[in-house]
Amino acid sequence: MKKSFSLLLFMATLALPAAAQQDPKAGKILDQMSAKYQALNAFQAAFTQTLENPAAKVKQNINGDILVSGQKFRLKISGQEVINDGKTTWTYLKNENEVNISDSDPDTQEMSPSQIYTMYKKGYKYTYVQQVQEGGEALDVIELAPENRQNDVFKVRLKVRKNDSSVKSWQMFKKNGNQYTFNIKKFQPNPPVDANTFAFDKAKYKGVKVVDLR
Repeated sequence: MKKSFSLLLFMATLALPAAAQQDPKAGKILDQMSAKYQALNAFQAAFTQTLENPAAKVKQNINGDILVSGQKFRLKISGQEVINDGKTTWTYLKNENEVNISDSDPDTQEMSPSQIYTMYKKGYKYTYVQQVQEGGEALDVIELAPENRQNDVFKVRLKVRKNDSSVKSWQMFKKNGNQYTFNIKKFQPNPPVDANTFAFDKAKYKGVKVVDLR
């Protein structure tokens, strides 16, 4: 059975109509942030994903790691690994020792983790909220609201460092009460990547069951 991830589900919410009127201050900060990441050949980030639902008294933490280069990515989270070379997606399930193979649809590029730094450009209205201090760092807080009222996500909150325009965290609020927070713990710009980085090597997974869904 093919499994999905809250991070990838988050990316799936980005394919929405174009925005109309925007907050220019927020737009300038977002443009600087976007330019920073798009200028990199690749980047790697370790993160913590926290799921909270105050009404249900739920709080769960999951650690993950992601490597991104253009439209290619390699995501490790909660015993699962997703590898995408821009054409094919391999989803490896560690407990089942199974890999699901599917085509990457070029019409759904918004689902790529590499798009998180350009999400604001399509389908969201953004607003500057305030400047805050966290851990001795000055952060700009920006909120994005989807223009599609049918979206399960009603708000996304980004925290961007003032000193270098990097993202410290982002938070997604859903109508069902769930809140997903992604905190970047470690960031490495331009890590070494090669032709094999974004490909599934069956030889490294002894006895793996291959399920081709293409």
